[in-house]
Amino acid sequence: MRTRPTTWRLGISLLGSAAMLSQFGPARAQDGGNITVLDKILVDAESDEILLQDGYVAKKDRIGTKTDTPIVRIPQAVSVVTQKQIEDQKPRTLNESLGYTASANPNSFGFDTRYDAFFLRGFQAFYNGMFRDGLRQYNGPSAWFKTEPYGIEGVTILKGPASSLYGVSGPGGIVNVVTKRPKEEQYREVEMLMGEHNRFQAGLDASGPVNEDGSILYRFTSLGRNSDTDLPGYPDDKIYLAPAVTFKPDEDTKLTILGEYSKSVTGGTAAFYNPTYGNLSNVYEGDPAWNDFDQTQGRIGYEFEHRFNDVLTVRQNLRYNAVDADIEYSGNYSIGQDQPLQRYWGHYTEDIKNFVVDNMAQFEFDTGPVKHTAVAGIDYAWSDYDAGSGLSYVSIDDIKAAPVPYVGGQEMNQVGVYLQDQMEWNDFTLFASGRYDWVDTTSTAADFTKSKQDDSAFSGRLALSYQTEWGITPYVKYSTSFSPNIGFVYDDVNSDITRVARPTKATQKEIGVKYEIPDYNATISAALFDIDQKDGVVFDASTGINKQRQLDLNSRGIELEANASLDNGFSVIASYTYLRVKIERGAEGTVGKELSATPNHILSLWGHYQFENGTLEGLGLGTGVRVASSSYGDDTNTFKNEARAFVDASLSYDFGYRNPDLEGVKLQVNAKNLFDNQRTICSAGYCYRDEGRSLFA
Repeated sequence: MRTRPTTWRLGISLLGSAAMLSQFGPARAQDGGNITVLDKILVDAESDEILLQDGYVAKKDRIGTKTDTPIVRIPQAVSVVTQKQIEDQKPRTLNESLGYTASANPNSFGFDTRYDAFFLRGFQAFYNGMFRDGLRQYNGPSAWFKTEPYGIEGVTILKGPASSLYGVSGPGGIVNVVTKRPKEEQYREVEMLMGEHNRFQAGLDASGPVNEDGSILYRFTSLGRNSDTDLPGYPDDKIYLAPAVTFKPDEDTKLTILGEYSKSVTGGTAAFYNPTYGNLSNVYEGDPAWNDFDQTQGRIGYEFEHRFNDVLTVRQNLRYNAVDADIEYSGNYSIGQDQPLQRYWGHYTEDIKNFVVDNMAQFEFDTGPVKHTAVAGIDYAWSDYDAGSGLSYVSIDDIKAAPVPYVGGQEMNQVGVYLQDQMEWNDFTLFASGRYDWVDTTSTAADFTKSKQDDSAFSGRLALSYQTEWGITPYVKYSTSFSPNIGFVYDDVNSDITRVARPTKATQKEIGVKYEIPDYNATISAALFDIDQKDGVVFDASTGINKQRQLDLNSRGIELEANASLDNGFSVIASYTYLRVKIERGAEGTVGKELSATPNHILSLWGHYQFENGTLEGLGLGTGVRVASSSYGDDTNTFKNEARAFVDASLSYDFGYRNPDLEGVKLQVNAKNLFDNQRTICSAGYCYRDEGRSLFA
């Protein structure tokens, strides 16, 4: 396996053109014309204490247990998108990074770069399942914190209920992104990208020690992008700045400060006109003159850790973040058969502010032959958002001139206490965790009247794993989840009678097996799960008006996943999911039916080969396929969405293999949906279109 340079790394991404490359070589000392190339250091992961990874294979992760536990020993399905996978596949959004993950369905809404909207095991996870660095990342109705893939080291997907450690969350699981952190060795990277749709992007990533003893480290990651897209008047522009500093006064104490400022402009409308439900026209709803989704976001926080002795370690993680969204959108509506379509224009604004802090203590001790790793903690979260919305059926000038009326807001306070004990006896590991949450919510209506809602619940997890001498680890798990719902719902959408929404609760039974292949950097896992969700909130558009109602769902499925990065230069990711989500209580005509836009079969396979020697030395080839079976287009199961298949590819050349002076210079081209396969997908009242072929890096 070739090592990565530790000083300068220049990534050049080009499409159909040549470029003059500035030559950034390894660190060199010149003395009398002689050049000495410094030794290279292999860097398999950037945050070993948070996420230990080697190529496409993750070894340890803190999100599953809040302790540094080998993933193979965690009695729960865990998938990880490693940094190597991100570098090879070049995802443009968090959604794209999940495309090769078992039970993750990030393609339910077609082309839409505005949001990271994904499902886990059939349940939406983008509102209450989004975490960053182990802390909840609250999203508003439209002001969602956007993740920049260039700024992260990896993504961990913890599947199934996770409320016993993380509190309010859905039954499908949580997604945790790991921010790039300061490195102990000097590191410099410049990346330039050009592609279709006038896409121009430049990134800078610099890190290393500030002082001689390495007790202060820094990292600065930045990105600038200017780009059009498939749709007229729908940009994909961004500025991203992320500074980070680590202080290590001694080997037992560490403080890392993480920040971000980001400003993006995308399209306010990604939809096409639906003349009838299930039929998507070629009429784009957006108006290029009124179609900017302007979002500014920022975050600042820290991670503190101190080890007192072999028994006690304390940690405190804290973050404040804010999102401000200003959305221009438009659409068409019909006034009668054979009549021209009429237009409307809308203006929506929303800002959300979050504060979250997690305090925990980790205890390591023995009771006879049993080794304990226990965690006790208390966390607090506060979130507040306000929204405004205006609509005009007259003209763009009319909506521009009109003030945006206030339509409501919400403030939430949440406190949770939790306890977990991880008990190891011989090759058995028993996990027992419990948590109690109190959630207080104050909602403000458009007329500024306020209503309050208090919810509380206990969540738990009990799991057992056994590690055999052959590297095979079977496990069994039972867990629960809890998520309060705000506002009112309709039991009958044809009526005007509403009631306060009940909290969503879920239970899951899961059995599985993990296999860490001896002497190979490869893992295989399988899981069988059964999830019962009570009082999930969905939108019902059967009356022509979106109304919230609650329903019960059952999700059953099988997951198979394999990851490998071998010494011969070959890396592979393979996954298969069988999923069946049935409605057990819902609108008339839906009971016993399958949930819309939820394929029964999802298959993905990605392989990458790096030529290490010979004539093609330095060449990297990657290709993958993502396949989803047909799914129902509505919850009454009256028609189906077509099966879909997408092929992706990557081609790269590392110039350092041929010329040591060019170590770190790499040319890479990526393609998404290589064969331009565009399909329509409908889901509970709306239809969307997949993105066509994109060439970029």
